[in-house]
Amino acid sequence: MGLELHHTPVMVPEVLGSLAVQPGGRYIDATLGEGGHSEALLDASSPGGQVLGLDADHEAIAVARERLRRFGDSFLAVNANFRDLRAAALDHDFVPVHGILLDLGLSSLQLDVEARGFSFRRPDPLDMRFSLNQQVTAADIVNGYGQAELADLLYRLGEEPAARRIAAAIVRERPIKSSSELASVIERVAGGGPRRRIHPATRSFQAVRIAVNDELGALHSALEQAVSLLGHGGRLAVIAYQSLEDRIVKNFMRRESSDCVCPPETVVCICGHKATLRLVNRKIVRPSGTETASNPRSRSARLRAAERV
Repeated sequence: MGLELHHTPVMVPEVLGSLAVQPGGRYIDATLGEGGHSEALLDASSPGGQVLGLDADHEAIAVARERLRRFGDSFLAVNANFRDLRAAALDHDFVPVHGILLDLGLSSLQLDVEARGFSFRRPDPLDMRFSLNQQVTAADIVNGYGQAELADLLYRLGEEPAARRIAAAIVRERPIKSSSELASVIERVAGGGPRRRIHPATRSFQAVRIAVNDELGALHSALEQAVSLLGHGGRLAVIAYQSLEDRIVKNFMRRESSDCVCPPETVVCICGHKATLRLVNRKIVRPSGTETASNPRSRSARLRAAERV
């Protein structure tokens, strides 16, 4: 695999603005990918800026290191999942920081280059692991789960309305060995139609991938850890691409920007919770029309940001 990829990071001006990037600042790019956002952070925080980049994918680490070689010691790449955000920052004495970024989308590397089954357009093995150190693969789920369990997973993590039909078809056709084969099975029962905006397999692939990598659990953990790493006035920015993740981010930021998290029916506050964040934007920030026209993968991006108080 060649290391020179032409990846376009999503919403760069909006990310830099939301993080209030400043010269000499220290930032964590917790979803490094090919290093597009890290490159923008390093350029904007020059002179003296530093970026710690994390990614569970060892191939992404190699690409980013090559891409950002010109920044020398100002950039450090660590092969770690963002669920280990705090440990990675402490291990490299990278606390406190001025900003933390989480871009929750799949990278171009994973979709276009790596043969791990992330794309339903190629006959790649059913893997979908971000890190090859993980044990469970997509094949384990697709070929091993019972029909009811599989239907529940597709509905819960993919919000797929045809979950039961798809699960039944998968069980009938097993064993399924490749991503393109799985996509074909799904397409036959879920249907497409001229008005469908996304491929019929998109939600099912999302659900299996989330399950393989425990992405929602990792996100909950990373958000909690991020707050503790921010200095006063430091900012957290998160780009989500689907409603499950965006809902987690929205609820977390709302909770942490409130002085009370008691249930609505509670008359007198008994929780003692104090706000740790202030919302930077009350509403989500979306990419511009110009960006979505030039980079269609950005069309579902939603950016939320908050500041440590």
